[in-house]
Amino acid sequence: MHNFEYRRAASVDEAVALLAGDGEARPLSGGMTLIPSLKHRLNQVSQLVDVAGLAALRGVSLSGDHLQVGAAMRHQEVADSSEIARSVAGLARLAGLIGDPQVRARGTLGGSIANNDPAADYPAAVLALDAVVVTSAREIAAADFFQGFFTTALQPDELILAVRFKRPKRSAYAKFKHPASGYAMAGVFLADLGDSGLRVAVTGAAGGVFRWTEAEAAWAASQPAPELDHPDLLDDIHAPARYRGHLARLMYEQALRELA
Repeated sequence: MHNFEYRRAASVDEAVALLAGDGEARPLSGGMTLIPSLKHRLNQVSQLVDVAGLAALRGVSLSGDHLQVGAAMRHQEVADSSEIARSVAGLARLAGLIGDPQVRARGTLGGSIANNDPAADYPAAVLALDAVVVTSAREIAAADFFQGFFTTALQPDELILAVRFKRPKRSAYAKFKHPASGYAMAGVFLADLGDSGLRVAVTGAAGGVFRWTEAEAAWAASQPAPELDHPDLLDDIHAPARYRGHLARLMYEQALRELA
């Protein structure tokens, strides 16, 4: 591990100022990806700015048709929240399926979507629930936030404060876990947004999260699940592209059964 400075920010403003003043500084919340990458010297930072304890990044609140979840909320807290379970049942279930107990006890919502691992779970919920990512500088629609393999719209000095989800009439999430890592080899989130339509988002199967519009149309017409035809399906040592597409279809059907 390379040497770095550790700073514990006392406020969002202080955290943003530290990040803005140093292009090699990085925010630290759960550290589930950042710390291992530093230990293996796959990443190098000048400063870690700890934001995990900031009250402004925590909590759950309801406002009209939206549910806002703080960026520093840990996976287990999301899974255990009765308010989230009542409002967006699929989101609570998703959080309970992430990794293992140690990861769920430390990892955070904001850290997960900022990293944008193509096999992460939360991006499927953010996209399917037509969420808005609230940062220290602006609000970013989910469709604009995720920009491909480990890439987002975030600027280096921008900090995620919360995610504001639309509250669906119904929602469900199903995934096929990699047996070693617990990451999604294929995960499918279904959201019935009422007048805003039916939305299906897939994670794990391709180089980034995406909406499966053919499945949305089939769901609306009460038709069988279509074959997943996506140009960016992953083909690696864990599974060929055709198999991942098949898994996505099975997870779609499983999530539909959960809704029923």
